[in-house]
Amino acid sequence: MSIDWLNFSPTAALAGGLSIGVACTLLLLGIGRIAGISGILSGLLDPAGRDFGWKLSFIAGLVIAPTLLKSFVPAAGVIGAPAASSLDFLAGGLLAGLGARLANGCTSGHGICGLARFSRRSLVAVALFMATAMAVTYVRRHVLGPA
Repeated sequence: MSIDWLNFSPTAALAGGLSIGVACTLLLLGIGRIAGISGILSGLLDPAGRDFGWKLSFIAGLVIAPTLLKSFVPAAGVIGAPAASSLDFLAGGLLAGLGARLANGCTSGHGICGLARFSRRSLVAVALFMATAMAVTYVRRHVLGPA
């Protein structure tokens, strides 16, 4: 099942994009840090490391915010059943993690923060992320067929 495009809301999408942009900007201007999830998450592996507090707060906010939203707006985020199997999600997560490691940053760090800073390295990374995603989607849906 795919996203129900009849219920797509450009207003909600714009509000979400603006929220992410403002949060990234505030983090950069406030403490001079990039909102790349892979870097923030990897920083949690060393609790004695510097910046542990804000990194833990950031990740906690990513988990808590949608939970709170769902409690106040029960229909928020409901788009139907996932269009992939658990194995597909696992493989995708592992490959995304490997790609983030190879690219020295994840899609959020390069795509949101890096492109906004006109980073050439981020431009190359995002182009590779997108090309890979398109190729995998094509192969998965049109060559291998439905799961």
